Amino acid sequence: MSNRLANCSSPYLRQHKDNPVDWFPWGDEAFDRAREQDKPIFLSVGYSACHWCHVMEHESFESEEIAAILNQNFVSIKVDREERPDIDQIYMQAVQMLTGSGGWPMSVFMTHEGQPFFGGTYWPPDSRWGRPGFGQVLLAIVDAWQTKREQIVQQGAQIGENLQQACQGPAPSPSPLDPQWIAAADAWLIRHHDPQYGGFGGAPKFPHAMDLSLLVELSTFQPNDARTKVIHTTLDNMARGGIYDHLGGGFARYSVDARWLVPHFEKMLYDNALLASVYADAYRLWGNPEYAQVVRETLDYILREMTDASGAYYSTEDADSEGVEGKFYVWTPAEIEQVLGAERAQQFCDCYDVTEAGNFEESNILNLPKSISQFAALRQLDEIHLREQLSQDRDKLLQRRATRVRPSLDDKVLLSWNALMIAAMTRGYRAVADQRYLQSAQAAVEFIRSSLRRADGRLWHTWRQGTPSLDAYLDDYAYLIEALTELFQVDGRATTLALAIDLAESMIEHFSDPAGGFFFTADDHEKLIARSKDLADSSVPSGNAMAAAGLLNLARLTGRNDFLDAAESALVAASGVMSSSPQASAQSLRVLLRHLQPSQEYVLVAGSDASEFAELRQQLLKRIDPRALTICLAAASDEADQSNWEELAKLCPLVEQRQSVESQATLYVCENFSCQQPIVGKLAIVAELH
Repeated sequence: MSNRLANCSSPYLRQHKDNPVDWFPWGDEAFDRAREQDKPIFLSVGYSACHWCHVMEHESFESEEIAAILNQNFVSIKVDREERPDIDQIYMQAVQMLTGSGGWPMSVFMTHEGQPFFGGTYWPPDSRWGRPGFGQVLLAIVDAWQTKREQIVQQGAQIGENLQQACQGPAPSPSPLDPQWIAAADAWLIRHHDPQYGGFGGAPKFPHAMDLSLLVELSTFQPNDARTKVIHTTLDNMARGGIYDHLGGGFARYSVDARWLVPHFEKMLYDNALLASVYADAYRLWGNPEYAQVVRETLDYILREMTDASGAYYSTEDADSEGVEGKFYVWTPAEIEQVLGAERAQQFCDCYDVTEAGNFEESNILNLPKSISQFAALRQLDEIHLREQLSQDRDKLLQRRATRVRPSLDDKVLLSWNALMIAAMTRGYRAVADQRYLQSAQAAVEFIRSSLRRADGRLWHTWRQGTPSLDAYLDDYAYLIEALTELFQVDGRATTLALAIDLAESMIEHFSDPAGGFFFTADDHEKLIARSKDLADSSVPSGNAMAAAGLLNLARLTGRNDFLDAAESALVAASGVMSSSPQASAQSLRVLLRHLQPSQEYVLVAGSDASEFAELRQQLLKRIDPRALTICLAAASDEADQSNWEELAKLCPLVEQRQSVESQATLYVCENFSCQQPIVGKLAIVAELH
């Protein structure tokens, strides 16, 4: 018989609905039951694409013996960390304090009041690999609860007090916002990169998208050969490695080895959003066509596999299919020959490292040990013809792969991750001018406006199959505001800017800390044992850093000093991280970099020639300069366009009095609060942009 999780919205929780464990979702019912029965609480936190979460479920939570121990002695709560990042942040901090490390599945033992007194991550069902068995752990907790209760309660209270402080993050730096922090991070990343395979550190190796974005943006106006090598080595090797899906596009979560060959196969929406943005910006800066290919293939994967009919984006695809990690993605030479025929299969296998021996558990993860250019030169093949053949071959293999059993899809919609993908689609459009990406970004915004915004203007955090739930967190507001300011620079819609302004006002009202920066939860959020501040980057950007990014853009677009003050407050709140931990503060440093540079604004106004305006608009948008804001105003050809112009003029002083001169395309350039004479006509504008 199904347990209480059967009625939950989270696919991860529903995966556990048939466990013999008497699971509760997080809520008053579970805590009331623990008090009534005088039982400790077992809190298990994970997410749907987590491989070791699946392992622990199969080994322990499907075990009648272990379930009996849990049901008799504990009240068991299961939490989806993606739905409840507020709970995850607090108790992960506790586990790290208790054990020195953390991860998922996260296992925490708590008092009736939610005070943690013991915790860890994955435990096998029986003692092995130097880890105690989960059953052994449970019985030890039961004994301690019965015989050492006073000690447990005291320990929980002490940990709770420490959590209050730890969840605030490092104290602000006594120094003012210092450009040397950016230089120090630049040097740190160059020093710690892997010169052979790229990336930072050894195995397991994560993409570090925010760090790469910082390095790319630094390169736009401070070129440096060492930094350029770090970026290219990393982007080239990731794009050629097994972490990248060479048939379907998109990146896996991380590589278990140092050379990006063997991925942990799950695909996360946020990774692909952040990495698509990096490759798009790198392409805009250096023009490498392989970076453009990665952008197109990754965003096409999102449109094809990860986009709901409503326009929203799904969360994750699992690593496992048919109970086997990576089975969906790997190949044997015989399978490839069956699809391509002997001759083309041999060429494909040679190029993509497919052998009889295999490179992963007797099968093969597609990867490019040599670039296609190098392979063509080595085999004395015409590169253009080879690329055409390989493209055809990949399409055929993708069609064959589509007949396999797909990994499970977590189809819940998370607002914060959707906002990251809206920004990625916008940047992808700027890079490769594919209208589908702009349309996708706009459709996702309209979905949020209609389905994730409450009647009072506040936001929901998540949505699944028509039902929104859970009050939004700081990252939902901050990521969306930043994404809207990116999108506005491309679509020039007053409604886009107006939504960003409304949400910024709401974020400042409900999330601000009087001491500086922003809390992760709103002032009317459910009261937990601590109220955390999100100051450091993790696998996604820090909420405070993204709040600063969006607010800084809004301050420049609207001229509002309250937005500027709030942005600076968020930067100061993160200054302790920026000054001491460059590896955890790239997003804050990106905002600081823009804040310290002279501002630039470009307003392009259409003349009578629509095709000329479209060409100039794309040149302006493709140009990359993190200091610059762009606004593109098409000719007011109807009443709706005229209304948009009038509304924009109220919201954005930059567009006031901006008109085309002599019916020609006209570019207005302002820098550091001073405007130049209008630049009129195509030739003059092209010269300015180059």
